[in-house]
Amino acid sequence: MYIHSSEMRAAGRADLSGRWGESAMLTFVLIIITCFVNGTVGQGLNLWFAGLGSLTTILLLPMGWGYSVSFLINHRGAERDPFDLDCLFTGYKKCSRIFTTLILKNLIVVLGLVLLIVPGIYFALAYAMTDYLLFDNPELKNQAALRRSKEMMAGHKTELLWLWLSFIGWAILCLLTLGIGFFWLQPYVNSSMANFYETVKSEYEAYAPADEPIYEEAAPAEEAAPEASAEDVTSEPSAGGYDKTTGTYEK
Repeated sequence: MYIHSSEMRAAGRADLSGRWGESAMLTFVLIIITCFVNGTVGQGLNLWFAGLGSLTTILLLPMGWGYSVSFLINHRGAERDPFDLDCLFTGYKKCSRIFTTLILKNLIVVLGLVLLIVPGIYFALAYAMTDYLLFDNPELKNQAALRRSKEMMAGHKTELLWLWLSFIGWAILCLLTLGIGFFWLQPYVNSSMANFYETVKSEYEAYAPADEPIYEEAAPAEEAAPEASAEDVTSEPSAGGYDKTTGTYEK
């Protein structure tokens, strides 16, 4: 099934109908926190030990994860407020699994970009569904999560690339607003991505199970009842007949 970027954008806009202001405010808070941590804390760490300030980027990974999945929650119409500030800190409640998986994902993408640009883009597309998979599958982590994302994105990486590229025009317009427009563009992108994930997930769940072997543990065979020996048969008295063991008749 081909996924059209125009349909994903339309679905993303529909999800944000009446909630543009809330999503823009959440984006504003995320940017402010990111700038503060990278600017203030990051510079302080660099003064203490050169290069240590880059750790602040890693520390913010769970917050970025919480921001991304908030749009998935909004798409599904959950009862909880998807754009509540608590959503930004949800990732820190499961920090071990979120940290390790996202660090591994970003490390692979960055190495791909440094060595050769094309592999980096490939890995970014292949692992793009990882954040949402971590949300939907609490037991999933690390390589298993990346592998699942890669399987889901098989045949859809070009479609996702077109979706990303379709926002370039909006990004240029946001630059003309001195960056203020990004408070609305970022929710637009993330909402469209949430719809892309739901579409890919539906297709994956429809076809993947049929391709995977199903192993069923064989039920233990019932033990056959032991056959009565000739001796046992002859030793049992027959009611109202001749008893071979005593040589008498019973009434």
